[in-house]
Amino acid sequence: MPFEDQLGEAMRRTGDSFDPQDRSALLDRSLRSGRRRLARRRAATVTGSVVALAAVGFGGAWVGGLTDGSSGGASSGSGATAPVAAPPKPSLPDGVVVTSDQMIKNLKALLPPGKSSQETGRGTGPGDTFASPTASVVLDDGKGAAAVGIALSTVDPAGQSAAQFVTCPSKAIVDYDQCAAEVLPDGSKYMFLQGYEYPDRHEETKNWRATLLTPKGVLVDASEYNAPAEKGATVSRVNPPLTGERMKALVTAEVWKQVMAGAKVPSRERVPHDEPSAAAMQRELTASMPKGLTVEDKGGQSGYAFVVVNDGKGKSLVQINVQPRMKDVPLPEPVSTLPDGTRVGEDKRPGEKGGAGVVWWTVDSVRSTGLRVVVSAFNTGNQNSPATREAPALTMAQLRAIALDKKWAMLR
Repeated sequence: MPFEDQLGEAMRRTGDSFDPQDRSALLDRSLRSGRRRLARRRAATVTGSVVALAAVGFGGAWVGGLTDGSSGGASSGSGATAPVAAPPKPSLPDGVVVTSDQMIKNLKALLPPGKSSQETGRGTGPGDTFASPTASVVLDDGKGAAAVGIALSTVDPAGQSAAQFVTCPSKAIVDYDQCAAEVLPDGSKYMFLQGYEYPDRHEETKNWRATLLTPKGVLVDASEYNAPAEKGATVSRVNPPLTGERMKALVTAEVWKQVMAGAKVPSRERVPHDEPSAAAMQRELTASMPKGLTVEDKGGQSGYAFVVVNDGKGKSLVQINVQPRMKDVPLPEPVSTLPDGTRVGEDKRPGEKGGAGVVWWTVDSVRSTGLRVVVSAFNTGNQNSPATREAPALTMAQLRAIALDKKWAMLR
């Protein structure tokens, strides 16, 4: 995933303690810096919908992506770096007029009976510094207090990013219990994901998310937890308070259509012309796998791809990032320089996502043109899960051959 840092780092969960205003600014900074440096991956690298959701979520910054569960800032120093995806960026809904009080009132009216506290919201008025309408409350239905929130925004419905908001992510990247996606009669796309706030589950805080994307590009994103806060609060109940049916009713409620009725359809999403497409990245990474490996899962987005392979000895996650304009980025030591000017660094280290016994092998290369190709492999199919084998399915020599393949420059 092109690096997030997001969603991978500076965004992914650095937004943990930020409010919507803070996360908006952080997201903007991350997207800019992400093109200049690869952020260190977070605890829950997320691709697809989950990554995108962080950008809009009322409280759970999945930013870090595609969206990680750890905290910390981006790192531009030497040492292995893991690719992470920059999340799609929803737009602030021009043409929408709603107050923070109205947002809170609308949310509360759609919730089950119970006591509401810690009510917060943002509208689109002069006093609201974050122009995307949001609302959140702590609901106690008698079975335990739980945070519930909703956010409204817009996104190019035909853009490359749109589908990511409503597509179930691969379990190789995001750990969750269940996820279902469907197309509704009016053409809207809907996804309901039952996951966790922390991918490594060091705390049992559940994060259930319902997301609706209308044909006009209106994005309605709701989250609920089994605790009174997304982080730092003791779990108060087994599951969040709203069932899947109620979460679907929440995001598809007529009131949100009324609020967003005046929203302008976002301008066409632009994809960097010098960044390989998701389809090209996926095709070429799959084709690069050595013989004898079976591809059991795959995915990716612009500039990033991953596969989960198995040689009969256990699953192994392999991923690649291709980034332009990275000529001066530090590489893991020791660094060698090839005759054509390409710098290459190699690194072996323990995994950083909490999976027991996981190791992370990386070959990081930067060509004289500034094109950076980073290839990593793990001895597990999911970094948050225990190792499934002693070493990754690919050797360092094989990772190096993939990183130095000339075809990555041609994809641009």
